[in-house]
Amino acid sequence: MSAATRHGGDRIAEALQAHGVEAVFTLCGGHISPILAAAKARGIRIVDTRDEATAVFAADAHARLAGRPGVAAVTAGPGISNTITALKNAQLAQSPLLLLGGAAPTALQGRGALQDIDQRPLVAPHVKRFFKLRRVRDLARAVAEGMALAASGVPGPVFLECPVDLLYDEASIRQWYAEAAGKGQTLADRALRWYLNRHAARMFAGSAVETAPAPLAVATPRAGDGALRAAAAALQRAERPLIVIGSQALVQSQQADALARAVDRLGIPVYLSGMARGLLGREHPLQMRHARRNALRESDAVLLAGVPCDFRLDYGRHVRRSAKLIAANRSARDARLNRRPDVAAIGDAGRFLEALADALTPAPAWAGWRDALRARDAAREAEIDTQAAARGERVNPLALFRALDAEAAGDAIFVADGGDFVATASYVLRPRGPLAWLDPGAFGTLGVGAGFALGAAQARPGREVWIVFGDGACGWSLAEFDSFVRQGIPVIAVVGNDAGWTQIAREQVKMLGDDVGTVLARSDYHRVVEGLGAAGLLVRSDDEVVPALREARAIAHGGRPVLVNVWLDRTGFREGSLSM
Repeated sequence: MSAATRHGGDRIAEALQAHGVEAVFTLCGGHISPILAAAKARGIRIVDTRDEATAVFAADAHARLAGRPGVAAVTAGPGISNTITALKNAQLAQSPLLLLGGAAPTALQGRGALQDIDQRPLVAPHVKRFFKLRRVRDLARAVAEGMALAASGVPGPVFLECPVDLLYDEASIRQWYAEAAGKGQTLADRALRWYLNRHAARMFAGSAVETAPAPLAVATPRAGDGALRAAAAALQRAERPLIVIGSQALVQSQQADALARAVDRLGIPVYLSGMARGLLGREHPLQMRHARRNALRESDAVLLAGVPCDFRLDYGRHVRRSAKLIAANRSARDARLNRRPDVAAIGDAGRFLEALADALTPAPAWAGWRDALRARDAAREAEIDTQAAARGERVNPLALFRALDAEAAGDAIFVADGGDFVATASYVLRPRGPLAWLDPGAFGTLGVGAGFALGAAQARPGREVWIVFGDGACGWSLAEFDSFVRQGIPVIAVVGNDAGWTQIAREQVKMLGDDVGTVLARSDYHRVVEGLGAAGLLVRSDDEVVPALREARAIAHGGRPVLVNVWLDRTGFREGSLSM
């Protein structure tokens, strides 16, 4: 490619390629077309969606599974504003991603150009840095800086604003400016031509120099030796120690197996949440699944690894005041949120657990504590079995998840998108191994399902990908079955259809005596996806569940996405589940 025809999109694509980016998730737009075309020309897969939020959700999921920033590209104005919920979700989930956003031409910003808005105040609160680019030569360097920043420290999203006149070749842009200036000879006409020529010269200055966009080093933050010694001493003295591991401990997803081995060596009972679900496999004796609140209140030393004391731990009140609290977290703020720990280990939580396993000798006294927690877990599992055996007019959700847990492949990845239905799944479904469970995180965002599935399928090709949808949540993702079909991504979706926003209705009806806004229909979601080229199955009784799940797997293995619409019975399994 000659210097004359080389354009800004090429520079961005080369930088992405140098960083090992395999896919760019997008919804097309004229402001970003050069990026997409150049990335495709370099072998980077362009995964196009029907909603910009889906593209960012997909980049988020890809980052979580691949262990490096995911990349999305969206057009200017409404394309960017459509991403805000997904950007905020990634920020709160601490997912590293790079969002490439289009923008109006630099010379026309603020003058009423197409899709021209001031994008910084809209986006900046939700990203680690907003790069406002004004020179072609800065594009590749900004990609390298953005990728490194997204993954460093507390991971999160980074935004690059790429005006359209930086993305096309210099000759085309200069011609466009010449046509915009016209050929008039008035003083104003000549002044405009002078200004635009000078503006173009500044934009393209130094762009003839070729620079290799080498990736920048990303250091892993590590807790100090003092914190490690203090934590080891506190746990060694404890009679009832407990570990809670969250998503942040798996930021370096390639270290998941090493982290699992470390937890095994520690010998301390553990609860897993978020992306950490599945870390120890399905049946590890150290992993506890039920009555976490009671266990935390009984424990005399609690290690929170990548877990803040937010609403999920009742703002720290689940841990009794007399217990030694150890917080391992990349974020000093999160480590101290709502509850000041006795030991603050500020650094990567996964690496801290690995170091702790080297420093700690499991105490014999812990065996009785582990046995007591396992006995309580077994009793709760027996209760769930009894509840799952109950028959009603339609499908028992507990029985459905028992069946799904038995039928899904050994390498299945579960994507969770819903309220009541997904919360029920979290009690029953057992992720097969590390990085096999994707949920939104602390923001509680609905609508992540299709995007997360797209990202998972790209990051883990050949793996069986299931989406567990509530019937309310699936409404955001139905159009993306077109994306699955067009791009040959054979996801399996299971919709728990109880004709309502049940998580909200449980407390709203009880407290306010009104179901307003919480009632849905038992819609034919399976027929909707059939219209988009996917397969659809309807299940209305318990006896139909296993045959339908097996048929769905067979369809997906044949390369076609499928949705199973399951008519559920209402249950009292999650009464009193309101969170604030």
